[in-house]
Amino acid sequence: MTLLNIIPKQNYFSFRNQIYQPDKGVAMGSPVSGSMAEVFLQHLKETIIKHLLDTKIVSFYTRYADDILLICVSTCTNPDNILQYIDTIHRYIQLSPTHESNNSVNFLDLSIIRNPTHLSIGIYRKPTTTDTTINFLSNHLLEHRMASYRFLIRRTHTLPLDREQQHGEWQQILHMAHNNNNFSTNLFTQLKLRIQWSISQLEPPSSASLGNHRKWATFTYTSPQIRKVTNIFKQTNIRIAFKCNNTLS
Repeated sequence: MTLLNIIPKQNYFSFRNQIYQPDKGVAMGSPVSGSMAEVFLQHLKETIIKHLLDTKIVSFYTRYADDILLICVSTCTNPDNILQYIDTIHRYIQLSPTHESNNSVNFLDLSIIRNPTHLSIGIYRKPTTTDTTINFLSNHLLEHRMASYRFLIRRTHTLPLDREQQHGEWQQILHMAHNNNNFSTNLFTQLKLRIQWSISQLEPPSSASLGNHRKWATFTYTSPQIRKVTNIFKQTNIRIAFKCNNTLS
């Protein structure tokens, strides 16, 4: 705790030949800043959000880094009341809420739509999105130029989108690649097939296709030790898959 108290006090920056010391916060880029933020947010959940969940005022809470999704019970409260309550917890907390509009709310890169009987999702792009990636004509490795598109295609086929949404997203990817970044659309047909195959290989096979005696095991990284383990099962009905850096080995 003594060291953590010292770190925020060693926060300096220069501007127009003047040296300043901020009165709060950790230096941007400091290795400890992420850990301190995570500790604080977990403390906030245990002391504040947990009470709201236990009293059923908030029915759902999830967080990714500092992006939070809350679902509140409309008969007990409303988003404005929750925001006012959280603003009283800590003088330095400043939330930028996005409320539900037309039965939809955006969270990270998803649009979550509230239907009468279920929730559905779509892909959300910020208004400031430029659809600019590493141009095909740039002097980068092809793997680097294709990295963004591998992510976009994989996202399309791993999210529970319907056929119409998948087709629309595929057309959006092709338009972005060809019109904005000079890629040939022929590159993407084979890339799409490879990604679909790799996703199918990571899914547990059905018992009908493998028989009732086969089992599925997935190792999330590969190493000499993992190879030794999997070699044991070569002559068995247990099927093994490796996953390393999002590629199938």
